[in-house]
Amino acid sequence: MAQKNAHSHRVVADNRKARFNYAISDTYEAGIVLTGTEVKSLRSGKATIGESYAGPSGEELMLYNAYIPEYLQANRFNHEPRRPRKLLLHRREIDKLLGATQREGYTVVPLRIYFNERGRAKVELGLGKGKKLHDKRETEKKRDWDREKARILKGS
Repeated sequence: MAQKNAHSHRVVADNRKARFNYAISDTYEAGIVLTGTEVKSLRSGKATIGESYAGPSGEELMLYNAYIPEYLQANRFNHEPRRPRKLLLHRREIDKLLGATQREGYTVVPLRIYFNERGRAKVELGLGKGKKLHDKRETEKKRDWDREKARILKGS
């Protein structure tokens, strides 16, 4: 399924360290409330979500610390680059995510921002638990071994 989706949308920002720092159990697709200048800036592809996270704000889920740079041609009508942005999910999905973060110690991590087939900006959220140092080392060993194995198979 992920392979099919990879061709149907254009990724704008990718959080590559998220899968290294967190053990992701579930993923969700959420809409995001943006201003016009934010959409134009996203289309130029300069956003970063490396240090961003999703958290509660009352009964809603918000995206915090995501950097969408100012759109240069917008002059005084520009947006604030790191403002909190509302995420659009179904009520039961919000309740599930908030419950997991409050009760079970999970974190809601944005994995990537992309435009879907209809041209709408979407955020892929991952529900994950933080990895300990030894888990990160294990992930790195596995990645190195897979790379070495591919090199050996390619050589023979």
